[in-house]
Amino acid sequence: MLASTTKGLLQRFLNQRSCRREFKVAVVGASGGIGQPLSLLLKQNPLVGELSIHDMKNIKGVQADLSHICTSVQTNAYEDQELGDCLAGADVVVVPAGMPRKPGMTRDQLFEANAGVALRVACAVSESCPQALLAFVTNPINSIVPIAAELLKSKDAYDPRRLFGITTLDVVRASTFVGDFLNLNPRKVDLPVIGGHAGKTILPVFSQCCPSFQCQLEDIKRLTHRIQEAGTEVVIAKAGAGSATLSMAYAAARFVNSLLRGLNEEPDVMECAFVGYKSPCLPFFATPLVLSGKGIEKNLGLPHLDDFERESLEQMLPELEKSIQKGIAYAKENIAAKDEQEQCQKECQK
Repeated sequence: MLASTTKGLLQRFLNQRSCRREFKVAVVGASGGIGQPLSLLLKQNPLVGELSIHDMKNIKGVQADLSHICTSVQTNAYEDQELGDCLAGADVVVVPAGMPRKPGMTRDQLFEANAGVALRVACAVSESCPQALLAFVTNPINSIVPIAAELLKSKDAYDPRRLFGITTLDVVRASTFVGDFLNLNPRKVDLPVIGGHAGKTILPVFSQCCPSFQCQLEDIKRLTHRIQEAGTEVVIAKAGAGSATLSMAYAAARFVNSLLRGLNEEPDVMECAFVGYKSPCLPFFATPLVLSGKGIEKNLGLPHLDDFERESLEQMLPELEKSIQKGIAYAKENIAAKDEQEQCQKECQK
């Protein structure tokens, strides 16, 4: 009996091994505070066959460092103008590139610093790997994802199933804080977080928490506020030396792993993310998703909300919509300016 059971387990393992594919993942911004630990985690992922890393400088040193790790993942590094080569043939592109938030920095300042990153990367993806799953870490997510969507539309390369803003850190923090509050292993806490990825646009849905969160409304309000302001908590704690890099790298690696599991046709892979595919309420919105080889297999939409959550949703929608429209307006203006410049150059060459 034991021998039969062992044989069955071995056969199941071999079947899983034979069905497993290995994918090419590209990390844009791989020498930064998030990019390096993210690349380290992806170097250990058995679903990754090739890890292509890109940054404006210091990327060869990161590649040399990663290459000493004893896994079978092939690592290739690309600098500055080699972005297209880095992305060629990628199955997943994850983007932690951009300026991190600093103490006292407004969201408008962060937007101005990072909006161009979304345009450049989305343009390169449209040319080098239009079928890739494109996931942004770059903040402010609420505006960056709409910018990328507009650029991809202008290149006839937009598939809303394949564009993501990674909000997994909000989910990770929610599970951690609730686990601490309930004295539970946070890995056993499942708490969806919807909306956006900044301040009050982040809405943890405590009414759908598993295990059930049977606490006072004041506890829910306090934990909600902590989840919403957790990024600021880290920025202040680091006293100007950085923002949430390690926790963000962990969250991004988890999300990329879920994308790869979906591409590998593993059933019932679910994550929350900020997307434009069948999003409720606004053109872009974070909701629970089912992932597959298509990217998004199904948007599960808004979970059931209690009175407090519905009120919070109504209060945050105007701010989230404003951020989305700001991204769309920026993209349209810059795409039009770029098209005008290219047309002028063509006329001059005649």
